[in-house]
Amino acid sequence: MALIEIKNISKTYADEAVATTALRDISISIESGDFLAIMGPSGSGKSTLLHILGFLDKHSEGIYLFQGKNVSLYNDEELAKIRNTEAGFIFQTFNLLARTTVLENVKLPLLYSTVPERNWNELALQAIEAVGLSHRLNHEPSELSGGERQRVAIARALINKPKIIFADEPTGNLDSKSGQMVMEIIQKLNNVGHTVILITHETYTAENAKRIIRLSDGLIQSDEVIVNRRKAFENFVK
Repeated sequence: MALIEIKNISKTYADEAVATTALRDISISIESGDFLAIMGPSGSGKSTLLHILGFLDKHSEGIYLFQGKNVSLYNDEELAKIRNTEAGFIFQTFNLLARTTVLENVKLPLLYSTVPERNWNELALQAIEAVGLSHRLNHEPSELSGGERQRVAIARALINKPKIIFADEPTGNLDSKSGQMVMEIIQKLNNVGHTVILITHETYTAENAKRIIRLSDGLIQSDEVIVNRRKAFENFVK
């Protein structure tokens, strides 16, 4: 059974008398442990697709199955629980609380969890160590570089040990060195079993994935598996 399966998904936004279709008849199956990159120009529908897959928005038509269950059958409370326990989110703009330390930012998702409060610090420290920022625990976001802020966001996304990491242009605001470091962390998360769904317009970022889907005008233009190509390259350079 696929972790995620969407069938003939469409999304239309209605604004007064005008209706805008962002996605048209999209069907995708995503297995547990996959690493999927979604690419496309501005307005192609890639962010809309990520928001639907990440339970942040609802589709207009079609079927979305998560772990075999129709997402339309979940109420708002159940969807919020899934977002907090099954999914971790990394955004281009980091979305960190400005006057709050690294430790407190990372602990934030635990406020909405069933994890006992006595365990919060330990879990947060483990997540922060995983992204190499143990020396920045008591710093606020304004005291960090862009790459460090994104690593804090990754630690926060990991805190509830989610099945899926949703990353929306995670390197978009970073220089090439910081972006490479962030992608190495995301790659390691996939290597240890996290499913990763990544939005990017950068080809070199997308090529970290096992599969690339390209969208245009709300339609899938191509769906390419690239893991075999990577293995062939690795075998060649050995």
